[in-house]
Amino acid sequence: MSAALAQMRTAPVLPMLRKQAWAEFIKLFRVPAFSTTSIVLPAMFYAFIGLGQAKTPLAPGSHVTFGEYFLASMALYGVANVMVLGFGISLANERGQKQDLLMQSTPLPAYVFFVAKALSALVIALMAVVVLSVLAAAAGGVDLTATQWATLAYRAMLCSVPFIGLGFALGYLAGPNSAPAVTNLIYLPTAFASGLFFPLHLLPQFLQNIAPYLPLYRGAQLVWDSVGAPIEGGSLTTDWLYMAGFTVAFFALALWAYRRDQGRKFN
Repeated sequence: MSAALAQMRTAPVLPMLRKQAWAEFIKLFRVPAFSTTSIVLPAMFYAFIGLGQAKTPLAPGSHVTFGEYFLASMALYGVANVMVLGFGISLANERGQKQDLLMQSTPLPAYVFFVAKALSALVIALMAVVVLSVLAAAAGGVDLTATQWATLAYRAMLCSVPFIGLGFALGYLAGPNSAPAVTNLIYLPTAFASGLFFPLHLLPQFLQNIAPYLPLYRGAQLVWDSVGAPIEGGSLTTDWLYMAGFTVAFFALALWAYRRDQGRKFN
């Protein structure tokens, strides 16, 4: 039996990854509490906050409108929301249901399982960006060039990568009952403090001082730049370096949390 499992574990990785990623996507998409919320929430915030002042200049004399600025903000918020809130909480719930123990008894390698989860979450995140963009263009009158649309999309998706690690970490550090409270306590305040909902100069000074050290702020600089909004200090290179550092830190934290959880269960 062990020889058969070992042989299955050495089977070609790509077919396993493709099938597992599809299964994870279907599982997430069929849960309305996850899929609907993750896909619709950024567009809903845009409708409530952005549409009313979509044509208003971001600042006196600025060629960038609030609608364009808020589109970029909600694109980043949406992809990070999938990873931190939806993805992290669903992972904690699966641990509570002992699904991780069930997966240990299958021949599926652990890394294939985790990469498949990440890929499925990225697809959900991309769908959220598409729905948001359609709303911003159709109802908000946002008129970006093809290059700006493409830059916004790929930067938002790239900026979601560190939050995959953060979502994994929170999914293994928090229990199924505490995960919603813990993730919201971490994610929502940092989203506001990073200027995603209101321009940073409107926030209290102590939040403006903290913002440059937050991952959402650095990601926001990158997506705001894609629609023409000015970068507040620093440079694109600095922001990318910060995001790379956050990626390494969050995935290291996720690996430590995973190993700690596995050590408690199997040692």
